[in-house]
Amino acid sequence: MSSVTLGNSVPNFESMSTGDKSIQLSDYQGKYLILYFYPRDNTPGCTTEGQNFRDKIAEFEALNTAILGVSRDSLRVHEGFKAKQCFPFDLLSDQEESLCNLFDVIKMKNMYGKQVRGIERSTFLIDPNGILIHEWRKVKVKVHIDEVLQIVKELGA
Repeated sequence: MSSVTLGNSVPNFESMSTGDKSIQLSDYQGKYLILYFYPRDNTPGCTTEGQNFRDKIAEFEALNTAILGVSRDSLRVHEGFKAKQCFPFDLLSDQEESLCNLFDVIKMKNMYGKQVRGIERSTFLIDPNGILIHEWRKVKVKVHIDEVLQIVKELGA
């Protein structure tokens, strides 16, 4: 499967999520969807990013926008992370990397002097018709939430 590109339809993917649910893109038809990819549960940057989305959830919901987090962690680990951080949105487990490959977020990264394959922190905005309309790559957690919220507001979601 090739990766998605801006301005094009996102294929109707299906993934297991927290709450023992199977989630499909089509479940969000009629809403904007933020899909944010992060490297790993319970790490400082990933925790802060999730908390930032959690803390702004009411603003996003008022703009007809849902949020889903994605990493390669297991559902068991996701359940603990979600509960500990009181995330009001689901986390998708992508251990097979099908979503990661679809959105082309697996990159070679330097970690402690070694090259490792990992998720490049990235966020994607999908419109109510399933079209990829915005992407943020190499996300900097500190300012990211405000950038995403500003774009959603500008869309008049």
